[in-house]
Amino acid sequence: MRTLAIGDVHGCLTAFRTLLENVSIQRDDVVVTLGDYVNKGPDSSGVISHLLRLKKKCVLIPLRGNHEQMMIEARRSPVKFDEWYQCGGDATLESYRHTRDPGRLEDVPGAHWQFLEEECVDYYETPTHFFVHANAYPSLPLDQQPAYMLRWEKIYNSAPHESKKIMVCGHTSQKTGKILDIGYAICIDTHPSGGGWLTCLDVNTRNYWQTNDAGQVRTGRLKNDDR
Repeated sequence: MRTLAIGDVHGCLTAFRTLLENVSIQRDDVVVTLGDYVNKGPDSSGVISHLLRLKKKCVLIPLRGNHEQMMIEARRSPVKFDEWYQCGGDATLESYRHTRDPGRLEDVPGAHWQFLEEECVDYYETPTHFFVHANAYPSLPLDQQPAYMLRWEKIYNSAPHESKKIMVCGHTSQKTGKILDIGYAICIDTHPSGGGWLTCLDVNTRNYWQTNDAGQVRTGRLKNDDR
């Protein structure tokens, strides 16, 4: 059994499908997707549909990112809709458009809303690692973390968590396309929607795979942490 973390997808379906094909997902793999499935990239609708299929092929743990949170709130408030739309929601609506008319939130299927609102979770942990979308206060247990920290706070100025587990997160975009490994925390948002890479990390072996929307693939291994 592998524990695999996948960084922010942001509507990059080609990169996502290519990544899963190259990782060769197995039935007993635990796949933790770190959130931000929607917005910015060209096919948020396709990404969520692919996630719904993926959960039938492995143990899928989908986290909720700030972009999913914005999309949920956009459904309930015109002000929040405008904020979400300006943050990449326009690309998301375009991916749900079925006619010549602009896409609408009403075009999002019920199964997709159920995934976003009910199936996505705030965090996940194993005996050695914990997984969040954005960050965590070092002195608070995971079940006491505020939503803002879990979904919005950048990783800069973070510190080792009281659990002594390694934090695996996304959200803080690494525009170089390289994984940020600071020992007690690993950030795998490697900017696929901005010309970078989508990353999958095997947290136990520290092997990783990266793909992009051009269908390119590269692999590597994080150095052992001796710090």
